[in-house]
Amino acid sequence: MSSTELAPAPSTALVTTAATDTVRQCLTFRVGAEEYGIDILKVQEIRSYESPTRIANAPPFVKGVVNLRGVIVPIVDLRLRLGQAAEYNGFTVVIILNVLGRVIGVVVDSVSDVLELGTDTIKPPPEMGAAIDARHITGLGRIGDRMLILLDIERMVASPDFGLVD
Repeated sequence: MSSTELAPAPSTALVTTAATDTVRQCLTFRVGAEEYGIDILKVQEIRSYESPTRIANAPPFVKGVVNLRGVIVPIVDLRLRLGQAAEYNGFTVVIILNVLGRVIGVVVDSVSDVLELGTDTIKPPPEMGAAIDARHITGLGRIGDRMLILLDIERMVASPDFGLVD
């Protein structure tokens, strides 16, 4: 089982680069054809996928639990949660998150890199109405020709339909 420990992040999510410009550091990952970004400060580590211990009567997107150095961690397949197909291969990884005082693992297709996004490269999420649930999207980041969907992972995990937090 291999894991990648991330270096300690700066003590604040925003690093000032100029008087009016701030930078957000995001871990980027792929789910299907889309690229997503989450706040790097929520990430504890990145691990290769191993089959978790299944929990009876759990929703299909909750794959089970793993023992991570004595901590029982629920594993959620974010791909299934976002309505995508889930194929498990050598690129499949689990991002271990520390959100809302809990440790949770999310399965994604692959991890890309850590990017710094200036406020000038982040646009607000589009107004989509009730057709698409955009309440977990904090914005859209643009790096060259890449478009990142920036997720509010805490809000997503805390939502009742995720089923992990009381």
